[in-house]
Amino acid sequence: MFIEGKNALRQAIESKITINKIFVDKNFQGRKDEIINLASQHKIKFEFVPKVFLDKKSKTGHHQGYIADAVDFEYCQVEDILNKAKQHGEQPFIVMLDGLEDPHNFGAIIRSCECAGVHGLIIPKNRAVQVNETVIRTSTGAISNMLIAKVTNLKDAINTLKENNIWIYACEAGGEVIYNKKINQGVAIIIGSEGFGIKKSLLSYTDGVISLPMMGKVNSLNASVACGVMVFEILRQRLES
Repeated sequence: MFIEGKNALRQAIESKITINKIFVDKNFQGRKDEIINLASQHKIKFEFVPKVFLDKKSKTGHHQGYIADAVDFEYCQVEDILNKAKQHGEQPFIVMLDGLEDPHNFGAIIRSCECAGVHGLIIPKNRAVQVNETVIRTSTGAISNMLIAKVTNLKDAINTLKENNIWIYACEAGGEVIYNKKINQGVAIIIGSEGFGIKKSLLSYTDGVISLPMMGKVNSLNASVACGVMVFEILRQRLES
């Protein structure tokens, strides 16, 4: 995985993403440079190269003189998320993403979940966004503290969670308003894709549907916004229980 640009690279270093080497525009050699200083502090190898080298390697066209060769994000197992909750002496708090496609939404969800004390996320292996440079950048460092399990089948993951006494709720319109729902046990909520929501075949595996009240003419929220509201309401209830 390649990470391009000054801000993205700074966040990757601070997030403790494993970086093999940073390629730096040789025109920066000899000047005081934040990225070079950070790389030195974290004992990350860097190499000065011609700008044309970076231009050819760049996929975004906006490398700003920096491209890092980083190790792909290391996913965990569902059991690792359950063990994390157990180690903290807490009821499991999990978010599942069904077919999310926008990396900016994914990164924002990771950030909200980390702030709200979610123990981990579960995403499908296929037909969904994976952790990439944009996700890492948008999470603004939160990804380094978040467990993410990638599974072949979300239904199997739901069954595993149910075997561990975790309630599964789909976040969709037309369900019970979350502010009227008492949620202080082990819980996993499902956030659907931006365009299609949660698959109908998955809804039958849940323990219910929870919704946010809508007062405007638009009947849906951005996936990351909806997730943020949901997880912080659950956090509020957990803190008060």
